[in-house]
Amino acid sequence: MDSAPFSQKTRTPEESKAASTSFGLLVGRYRWVICGLLLLGTTKNYMDRQIIGLLKPTLQHELGWSEIDYGHLVSIFQAAYGIGMLVMGRLIDWLGTRVGYAIAMVVWSLASMAQGMLGSFGGFLGARFALGFGESAVFPASLKAVAEWFPKKERALATGIFNAGTNVGAAITPFVVAMIVARWNWRWAFFLIGGLGFAWLILWFLIYRRPEEHPRCSVGELKYIRSDPVEPPGKVRWLRLLPHRQTWAYGIGKLIIDPIWWFYLFWIPDFLLKRYGLDLQHVSLQILIIYVFADAGSVAGGWLSSTLIHRGHTHNMARKTAMLVCAVCVVPIVFTPHARSAWVAVLLLGLATAAHQGFSANLFTLPSDTFPRRAVASVVGIGGTMGALGGMFSAEIVGYLLQLTGSYVIPFVAAGCAYLFALAIIHLLSPRLEMAHLDVR
Repeated sequence: MDSAPFSQKTRTPEESKAASTSFGLLVGRYRWVICGLLLLGTTKNYMDRQIIGLLKPTLQHELGWSEIDYGHLVSIFQAAYGIGMLVMGRLIDWLGTRVGYAIAMVVWSLASMAQGMLGSFGGFLGARFALGFGESAVFPASLKAVAEWFPKKERALATGIFNAGTNVGAAITPFVVAMIVARWNWRWAFFLIGGLGFAWLILWFLIYRRPEEHPRCSVGELKYIRSDPVEPPGKVRWLRLLPHRQTWAYGIGKLIIDPIWWFYLFWIPDFLLKRYGLDLQHVSLQILIIYVFADAGSVAGGWLSSTLIHRGHTHNMARKTAMLVCAVCVVPIVFTPHARSAWVAVLLLGLATAAHQGFSANLFTLPSDTFPRRAVASVVGIGGTMGALGGMFSAEIVGYLLQLTGSYVIPFVAAGCAYLFALAIIHLLSPRLEMAHLDVR
């Protein structure tokens, strides 16, 4: 099925050349405008999912939730996210990036807004499930868009840039939520932030098309985007992806590291609020700093591997070198629960989140490094499902640990060890990052 909602004629070379002259400075690099649009979508995605972590103390007080209840809410979100990853990845490969991403944005924006009308725990469970299901499309869609708009040598950098939206969203949401709650109440935080998705949809439909169909993509840029070896035509059978070691290298990597990121997202605000006696107004600056670090790490991790490739190193060496550097940088997070100062904890958390995002930016490129474009979203969906399942079980464990012990020591120790272990598994399963040979139908 075509990626545009309306039938659209593919441009001729003459039309592309005319478009090149008309659009001046954007000629030859319009793909970075697309990357910026993807960054905005990821930012909105993380704003929606982080609200509940920031409002956790308020909602626990007003609605009577325990730590175990909160763990259930995180877990149900991740269960839906995992299910959605399988469905949405395949749906986006079928419908195309433009339509598939738009449908997902509508679903999760409405689910986010619905939380502002709820009062029962059961209602929140339902809304969190719908939110997780809709949000599961953001990475399959974004990575498919990157595979459509960027050659392999630029994909890690492009992925690092749009993935930085996770940190932009996480950094600005505390300020936005604090401002909304101070002026109105917690319900309006869900209403207003959720509603931003419909503004993004306008930009999406105005800007996004495949490069072959886009009037602002010049002939030269299209040739550059398609400079990788031509892929054979045909559709990939979903079950044919499962026997490949490349699928499992990506999937197990996600299974190991994704629960750590979910822990950062949903429990760091609570850790800082309770460990150092802060309130929502004062913790906003600390969270901003943590995710500014994470933003820098996302871009730096992609830049490092892309630079190594430009200098003649193999994709295998470049990706894994960048991932090793990031894995080592996470290790000091084990000392966070013992930090006497909130600012020492913030610096340790900032380093760890930066390293996670750098590692993740390179991990996200593995499907496009090892599979043809037509299979990328499906492979990303499989890996995302595995990551969400790991996060679902880890959320239950963290909830029970906090309820029973009140200590964050074990989660932080697990976080410090996870990335080196993940890289070892990835290298064992995919020692050379070779392209998978797929059957087609």
